[in-house]
Amino acid sequence: MHPCIIYSIIAVLLVVIELLYFRLAKRLGIIDKPNKRSSHNSVVLLGGGIIFLIGVWVWSAFFGFLYPWFLIGLTLVCGISLWDDIHSLPSYVRLIIHGIAVAFMMADLHLWGLDRWWIALLVLILFVGIINAYNFMDGINGITASYSMSVLIPLIIINQSLGFIEMSYLIVISIACLIFAFFNFRPKGKAICFAGDVGSIGMAFILLLPIGKLILQTGDMTYILLLAVYGVDTLLTIFHRILLRENICQAHRKHVYQLMANELNIPHCIVSIAYMMIQLIVSFGLILISSNHWIYALSTVVVLCTAYLIFIKRYYYLHKS
Repeated sequence: MHPCIIYSIIAVLLVVIELLYFRLAKRLGIIDKPNKRSSHNSVVLLGGGIIFLIGVWVWSAFFGFLYPWFLIGLTLVCGISLWDDIHSLPSYVRLIIHGIAVAFMMADLHLWGLDRWWIALLVLILFVGIINAYNFMDGINGITASYSMSVLIPLIIINQSLGFIEMSYLIVISIACLIFAFFNFRPKGKAICFAGDVGSIGMAFILLLPIGKLILQTGDMTYILLLAVYGVDTLLTIFHRILLRENICQAHRKHVYQLMANELNIPHCIVSIAYMMIQLIVSFGLILISSNHWIYALSTVVVLCTAYLIFIKRYYYLHKS
């Protein structure tokens, strides 16, 4: 069967499954009610990002169960995240499950066979941190879908030359992401669904597999820049909250994208596109520069950190007031 036909069938399946989930969510009351920390002001269906998990299962069914341990880990982390969307769980429970799920993924990345066990431990901690950072950044319409596409597009381009993962995997995840975007990438108050923790955490887990395989195949750690914009925003916001002596595990509205959407009243979709475009610029710069990746990486981080500090210095007073 021609690949285009297979991808069309997969797209139709994912749309049908997403619509069925919406009906189930309405019946069970899986919704997001706005509160003082929310960036929306109406009730919206929650957990639409479950389509990412379904996308990986459908891909596995069509193209073979090539990463069984990863699939187990993804199902585990998405399952606990969906439960957390419905019934809030303690932070330590979530982190334990995240660690177990990442450990499963690392089995398919063959990281547990390393002679230096501490490297595997550092990778586990890093991956758990990235998963939670991705979740922190999911707070306005369209940002998870658009930013995820800004990661998937460079991965597809790089994969054409390096072949570090099955191209079908990246294509199917992109299809799932675009379908979710249709229901979520809308003006404030117009979104049909939110990703929920199941979506943001699930997508982070899904992206870590190809990024991990890319870094392991090339030995080039600078490919972590494919997540640079989220990384800088998250880390500096956490540091900012520590300086303010706040509980970093509690929800807040201090990320740059939140200040843009809430205090500056910039439309959600514009903010999401801005994050997407900045990440694409960073990623394409990394792709086009064939050498001196570390110099580029350091320069990029310095520029992003400087931009963050300038923005916070100029506009954070609006949040305080």
